[in-house]
Amino acid sequence: MIGDLRGELDAELAAIREAGTFKTERAITSAQGAHITIEGRDGEVINLCANDYLGLANHPDVLAAAHDALDRWGFGVASVRFICGTLELHTQLEAALTAFLGTEETILYPSCFDANGGLFETLLTDEDAVISDALNHASIIDGIRLCKAKRLRYANGDMDELELRLKEAEGSRRVLIATDGVFSMDGYIADLPAICDLAERFGAMVMVDDSHAVGVLGAHGRGSPEHHGVTERIDIVTGTFGKELGGGGGGYTSGRREIVRLLRQRSRPYLFSNSITPVVAAGSLRSLELLTASTELVDRLRANTRLFRSLMADTGVEVRAGEGPIVPVMIGDEQRLAPITAAAFAEGLHVVGFSYPVVPLGTARIRTQVSAAHSEDDLRFAADVFARVAGGRAPA
Repeated sequence: MIGDLRGELDAELAAIREAGTFKTERAITSAQGAHITIEGRDGEVINLCANDYLGLANHPDVLAAAHDALDRWGFGVASVRFICGTLELHTQLEAALTAFLGTEETILYPSCFDANGGLFETLLTDEDAVISDALNHASIIDGIRLCKAKRLRYANGDMDELELRLKEAEGSRRVLIATDGVFSMDGYIADLPAICDLAERFGAMVMVDDSHAVGVLGAHGRGSPEHHGVTERIDIVTGTFGKELGGGGGGYTSGRREIVRLLRQRSRPYLFSNSITPVVAAGSLRSLELLTASTELVDRLRANTRLFRSLMADTGVEVRAGEGPIVPVMIGDEQRLAPITAAAFAEGLHVVGFSYPVVPLGTARIRTQVSAAHSEDDLRFAADVFARVAGGRAPA
């Protein structure tokens, strides 16, 4: 029986509430999109916190592909890939991603969390070293914890400290530098050219989690390596279909052929988890085809991002500087977070506060995320709401 533990856990939960970091969930009663309906509230609200950067989660072409896949392939595959869980859809999606990203080979995972969770322990042993940016996603951090390699860390974007860590790792059999392409809580873009320069100087590999960059950065939306012109210098790219590419879930690792083939043989989340469902695979493939055929959605996203950043600058409300569609509205004090998000919601703007342990104490924020599906009116409305609820001034 749970016994005294129940009281201990209740006390722990009470402490979280008192600190202002307790997280609640709102049930959406409509399809994902720029405008949604939410349980307990009449009418639509503007959704400014989804990862659906290109507006493909409810795109008619993506929905049609998913419906067709359900009719042809059924609901689930009921197996892992190496037994009887590999459909033609999976190999088509892997090939399409390889071509789009400009890599050598791709392997699918149930999620990017699984892709990162199954990477490091497959490649690295206690003879090796892994060097991680301090602001890397939790999935990278947890994946590194699973391997036996020497673990080193450098301050976010600090190339001098990265160089010091590379010197510490000298003598290791293999050295892997791991970084996000775009850091999800701040919207910062990693300095991949500088990272690659150091990696090549010290004979290290480079791994990039590009979950928030594919479909967002680069002339054709191919992510942070294309944005920086370093595609051929990156060894491993991980990512997800749960954001820009339809929002359906699932992940991947793409990169050097030998690395991907080793992952197929030894990566535990791949070997012991079902393949992604046919509906998700087909919808993701169609999303990728749309992105490959035209930069229209990427261009619209960038225009919307420029507009929203400009409008927020007019309000005087503090936001993190940057060029991407992740626009963190900085609140600081955790106790102010819930009242501000509640006031915004009451006015028809759905945003979510981020606090410890998602971000460090004292750096609470509202991570707004612009989409190609937002209209100019949507973004002007959102900026005006922030001006009222977060102590700013009305934008011009």
